[in-house]
Amino acid sequence: MIATAHPTNSRFNRVIWIVLDGVGAGETPDAKSFGDTGADTLGNLARAWKQQTGRTLRLPHLERMGLGNLTAIEGVAPRAAGQGVGAAGRALELSTGKDTTSGHWEMTGLPVSTAFQVFPNGFPQDVIDRWCRENQLPGVLGNCAASGTTIIEQLGEEHVRTGRPILYTSADSVWQVAAHEEAFGLERLFAICKSARKICDELGIGRVIARPFVGDPARGIPFKRTYNRKDYAVLPPDRTVLDLLVEKKTPVVGIGKISNIFAGQGVPENIDTKGNTDGLAVTLRTMDSHKQGLIYVNLIDFDMLYGHRRDVMGFGEALEEFDVALERIMAKMTDRDLLLLASDHGNDPTYRGTDHTREHIPVLAYSPRQRKPGPVDLGVRSTFADLGATALEALSGTEALQHLKAGRSFLPEMF
Repeated sequence: MIATAHPTNSRFNRVIWIVLDGVGAGETPDAKSFGDTGADTLGNLARAWKQQTGRTLRLPHLERMGLGNLTAIEGVAPRAAGQGVGAAGRALELSTGKDTTSGHWEMTGLPVSTAFQVFPNGFPQDVIDRWCRENQLPGVLGNCAASGTTIIEQLGEEHVRTGRPILYTSADSVWQVAAHEEAFGLERLFAICKSARKICDELGIGRVIARPFVGDPARGIPFKRTYNRKDYAVLPPDRTVLDLLVEKKTPVVGIGKISNIFAGQGVPENIDTKGNTDGLAVTLRTMDSHKQGLIYVNLIDFDMLYGHRRDVMGFGEALEEFDVALERIMAKMTDRDLLLLASDHGNDPTYRGTDHTREHIPVLAYSPRQRKPGPVDLGVRSTFADLGATALEALSGTEALQHLKAGRSFLPEMF
């Protein structure tokens, strides 16, 4: 269909917005203040991958969109205009953090100006005592900053024996509770985490996370976290792009943990998933069933399974899996569709520690309607919120942008 049939400012029927959780694109100018100098999830991963496997990452479809233009990635070459498709850039974070909540909120037009509170030395004892009284708990184990996989290895058997949940945190603003799905009970875990949300509202903590696990080491079955995780986030303090779309009766469906991140606000429909493979399959099915509105996806494994665990091989394999699925996603698109790819923060699997890293996020976009030679250079965006502004303009027109507190659409640069 010729470009003049659809003017630049005409609306799209659908936006498919996929967040590759934890896939950063190089340190930000303020990375030093976060202790993250030299972090580069994509660049460092690619170098480590080549050292471990003897070959470079195979990401041909992301390469065509300009991924190699964002940071030096072994095996992913930069593409000049006319040598690829879509548009590519990086974005800086205005929010005072590097976590999932602030990243997603800022992407949807709501930067977080006051940092959520962190408790690197554990939570106050009087707060824990109150939580235990309110939930008839015999006490807690842990109450420290820890890796989620390590702490269940260390305390899992004692938890099963005593019935005391494992409470821990990280460099992020999180109150995390690990408990055995069978010995403690999944619904009971959800209930005590929901109870903790009120306490965390008072403390200024961003998320309560239920971290269920299974296993029985005595029978040779190691403890393993499951995909029945549930997040209880603080409510966004103002309207996001999601709310603005819902107010205009535009369909919004979340895939993965999207609804949890926004405490359900602005996400009338959500489909829970069990990791990246399932999330990609659900995305493809949802593209078949939802021809209008926003499909907003979070692919969690990059962050949860591979970034935090500093698993270079798993991270690289997940990126290659996504690239294969990307071809199928693009093949399902019409010239009334817009695809946005981004991240919410970095999580460099080669970096010290186990926490998120302060990085630029990749900003990639594609539509069959685009006639400008791609990949168009989007430069360095001043805020993640440019993604939300672009999605809002695509679905609601330029007049809707007046309701945003932050963000500048890059649709005019693509078309």
